[in-house]
Amino acid sequence: MTSPDLSETLLRRQDALPHSTGEGTRGLSAEILSRSARRLRILALMYAFTFFMTGFLPNLIFHDGRARMMADFVYWIPGIIAIALALIVAAVTLSDRVPLPVVLNVGLAFLIASNYGIAIAEYANPARLDNNGWIGLSWVGVWTPLYTVVVPTRPQKALLATLASVSAVPLIIGWMVVTERTTFHPDPRQFFFAIVFPYLLIVAMSYAGQRVVYALGREATRAQELGSYRLVERLGEGGMGEVWRAKHRLLARPAAIKLLRPSVGQGADAEMALRRFEREAQVTAQLRSPHTVELWDFGVAGDGRFYYVMELLDGLDLDTLVKRHGPLPAERVIHLLRQVCHSLSEAEARGLVHRDIKPANILVCRYGGDYDFVKVLDFGIVKITHAASPGADVGVTQQNVLRGTPAFIAPEQVLSRDEVDGRADLYSAGCVAYWLLTGNLVFTADTAIGMMTHHAHTPPTPPSQRTELPVPPELDRLVLSCLAKDPAERPQSARELSRRLSEIDTPGWGEDRARDWWSRHEPGVDR
Repeated sequence: MTSPDLSETLLRRQDALPHSTGEGTRGLSAEILSRSARRLRILALMYAFTFFMTGFLPNLIFHDGRARMMADFVYWIPGIIAIALALIVAAVTLSDRVPLPVVLNVGLAFLIASNYGIAIAEYANPARLDNNGWIGLSWVGVWTPLYTVVVPTRPQKALLATLASVSAVPLIIGWMVVTERTTFHPDPRQFFFAIVFPYLLIVAMSYAGQRVVYALGREATRAQELGSYRLVERLGEGGMGEVWRAKHRLLARPAAIKLLRPSVGQGADAEMALRRFEREAQVTAQLRSPHTVELWDFGVAGDGRFYYVMELLDGLDLDTLVKRHGPLPAERVIHLLRQVCHSLSEAEARGLVHRDIKPANILVCRYGGDYDFVKVLDFGIVKITHAASPGADVGVTQQNVLRGTPAFIAPEQVLSRDEVDGRADLYSAGCVAYWLLTGNLVFTADTAIGMMTHHAHTPPTPPSQRTELPVPPELDRLVLSCLAKDPAERPQSARELSRRLSEIDTPGWGEDRARDWWSRHEPGVDR
């Protein structure tokens, strides 16, 4: 498939993502429906409790109330039925056998029945109407809007349900008047403006609220469902986007999804962004080093955001590792850096420059039976150099745009030189080594510009002078050589850097030491 064909496919996916459970793209996600069912259960129990406490408990406590209940028992039957229905609805929401859309339809039927229970309790007693008890809003006017803003429903369906619900008050009062069960006899105009019109306003307010709530639910659905994956938990957030734990709808395999910031612009700008994203995803998918994160899928979300689907790893990034546990011994730093070099070496062979090597983009994890296994993340701003394959689309890299993180950026990136190559990643790897050995950045400054200026012009302090842990002189010199301002003075390849690291005499960081460290310091790192 050529690039234009794939771009068109991704654009079509924006309008083809499934967002629902059983109702096509007009519905809500299973997670939102499940939460709505839980809220329905709370409302049903609250209704039953409130109805009992206000309508029954006072009469059960006092002798006069008990006598009145026995004398007019027929008037209490609708309240008993309403409470029983509420408890039944609460039980239905707990059943795994009833589909969630059916549960919510039962909830709408309960909304109608519960309002009739309220209206009958309030107005079926002739003494209430005879004493002008019809004046003012019924509790129907509180219960209906509350339900519609707590349990999201398709607005058209909600409109019909609220109309049927609020009709309880005028219908019950009208029935009492027509059957002459009360001395209250309003004229038609009074009946409309006192008893019908207020509830039409409640319908309008409920409908407006339901539209807002449903729209938020749809927005959350779009955010939670990407292709065949459903977002479960946000794991982190950075400058380019967010990383989420996700689950495949059909497979048991967990995944990590990186959602990039929404694309900017329209027309040619949007097409350029899409081509860049497509190119970057394809580049990452081509990398086969076991120390490069594996990319499974990519696409465009319904709101225009690009996303990657990657393997979900059990570990810590190097930024968190040092902040949580302090600087690392030299032998462990060497062990981790050589794995980073393995990933970068393959990238170099393919003519690729990562351009954002930093502790937050390097994960150390438990991988199968291995401990301290390194994965390099986020090749999302990768640069294709002149050494790339002939079919590479070099032209999609934006010009005059600074790529990288100020605390780990190479001088040639700061100075916007055209000859940025894999040695820029080795400079960043030197910054990472400095962080691991000392727990400090190579340079600090009050602003990003100040920090980048240091990288471009200020000689670094040897790492051995900024840590209490022993740093072998050979490692000290090698880190400083990686931090040379002139790329020609650095190791000329990731393979060379890995070889020079292997030649440094240290006690070694073997599998037994790694396993022991993880069991003592991070026994429950699994998310």
